[in-house]
Amino acid sequence: MNGLAHRRYRLVWVLGLSIVVVGGCHRKGGPAGGPGGAASAEPGGLPALALKDDAKNALLTWVDDHGNFHVVEHTTDVPDAGRSAVRVVMSDRSDGTGDSVYVANLREKQADGTYPVKSMPRSEWDELGAKNRKARLEALAPSAAPPPAPSGSAAVATGDVSAIIYGASWCGPCHQAEALLKSLGVKVTKKDIEENPAAGAEMKEKLQRVHRSGGSIPVIDVMGQILIGFSPGALRAAVDHAKKGSTL
Repeated sequence: MNGLAHRRYRLVWVLGLSIVVVGGCHRKGGPAGGPGGAASAEPGGLPALALKDDAKNALLTWVDDHGNFHVVEHTTDVPDAGRSAVRVVMSDRSDGTGDSVYVANLREKQADGTYPVKSMPRSEWDELGAKNRKARLEALAPSAAPPPAPSGSAAVATGDVSAIIYGASWCGPCHQAEALLKSLGVKVTKKDIEENPAAGAEMKEKLQRVHRSGGSIPVIDVMGQILIGFSPGALRAAVDHAKKGSTL
């Protein structure tokens, strides 16, 4: 996994997500000032952040109208539809990677070339994607779910259903998916795509097999059924289908 892809996986909530980032991605702070530099403290406890188009070491997360999170490195890479609320992480600083995050409005460039940046609780940022993601994933549930089980196939006992979650330790939706699956009696195997490159390659191969693109985690394999992101409804449907007959 190259450097940019590695950093994207650390920040995509898939991130959700709720690319949703919980915990990690802490880095040592860098110098203040300049593009993406710090000044006086912002409300919420974060130092002020000056973001310009030429900012170095910036990772920008924008949310599409489906609730998916996308990570880019340049302000010009953020499409118009996602520019009103963009999370900003400076890869050489730890500010904005904890309980409070930086969110910029790229629609309003100021006279000095900077964009307005405010502090926001991480939970509020998560919610920006979650409210759209739920509707999107529920809409995708029919396509995410596999075809009907073969007629005459033996039902699979709840305890015999297994699932693989491809994610990362900081991914909140990954943990939510694990908890739901276990509550349904499903045997869960977790594979960290950051710690194990082979797991990332395996995830990519499965996505290609079902003609889906990546970019968000978790990716969940329920007995051959591939789901992207965490949707309780879609996940329950996949487990119910697996009980009736394995798709493998």
